[in-house]
Amino acid sequence: MIVRGDCLHRLKEFPDNSVDSIVTDPPYGLRFMGKKWDYDVPSVDCWREVFRVLKPGGHLLSFGGTRTYHRMVVAIEDAGFEVRDQIQWLYGSGFPKSHNIEKAIEDKRFEGWGTALKPANEPIVLARKPLSDKTVAENVLKWGTGGLNIDEGRIPSENNEHFRSFVKKPENSQRQTYDGARPNNDFEPTNSLQGRFPANVLLDEVAAEMLDEQSGHLHGAGNKKDVDGGFDNGMFGNGIKRPKRIDGFVDMKGGGASRFFYVAKASKRERGEGNVHPTVKPIKLMEYLINLITPPGGIVLDPFMGSGSTGVAAKRLGFKFIGIELNDEYAEIAEKRIESASAKASLKA
Repeated sequence: MIVRGDCLHRLKEFPDNSVDSIVTDPPYGLRFMGKKWDYDVPSVDCWREVFRVLKPGGHLLSFGGTRTYHRMVVAIEDAGFEVRDQIQWLYGSGFPKSHNIEKAIEDKRFEGWGTALKPANEPIVLARKPLSDKTVAENVLKWGTGGLNIDEGRIPSENNEHFRSFVKKPENSQRQTYDGARPNNDFEPTNSLQGRFPANVLLDEVAAEMLDEQSGHLHGAGNKKDVDGGFDNGMFGNGIKRPKRIDGFVDMKGGGASRFFYVAKASKRERGEGNVHPTVKPIKLMEYLINLITPPGGIVLDPFMGSGSTGVAAKRLGFKFIGIELNDEYAEIAEKRIESASAKASLKA
């Protein structure tokens, strides 16, 4: 569903607790390129309407500008949300808009001086509507919301070969299993493979390449720590001390530092197909964010839809989508892009 108009007013038409997640890229209040729609961050009243339509325990992911992020987050918090974390979207394609002071005043003492840094990151607030029940488990059972899809957000490796879990070899014909272990004579690999736990830093391909150039190839890095096994007490325990285990994973091949983070690989066609919006985000990035916070079969809402990247990502993933957009030109672009994504998703199905 695509709705045209001011989200503050159009959201009033939607019932309470009716959407499962919010993924949005609202105005940053920077007067970007002189655009009127970017004169301020969304108001508390606007975020209150977003809060109202979101199910209890539902999550909000909202991009912000580095200079005005604090204003946006305070408004989100004042609307009733719990701020859970901040995700950093790092990219290498930003262009510095710095004024050359030395040329302006013709004074060699200020050669090399400017007024701005190269933009290379956008913060994303991760917030949650308070639970309606005492525990996350109870809330998930009632509403389907409250948690993060950790496994869907894991950072994959090439062919998943970087990650191996290990089990302790049998002792006295008893096999002892551990979640991750050191590859030595006491442990043997299992067939279980998985990616890294999702981090609160995301990269684009350019930023990942720059990071790897600085770090070089890191050999066999792992996230391991010794943990005392303790004693096997309790109702069915026998008081025997359990063996020390080694928690974490073992990085078999190593690689650059970017392998610790999700890398959104943007399609070369994403800025084509009539998309002239100046702040468009990569579809793969939006897919990752949607998957992270949206329960199966959920409805994704974007109250500041722009040219529809959130909607395209939602339809490609098979989620339902509601988008609201004030600007008619961008709404028309979004309608065409989302319609195309829906048609392609139907063909695949």
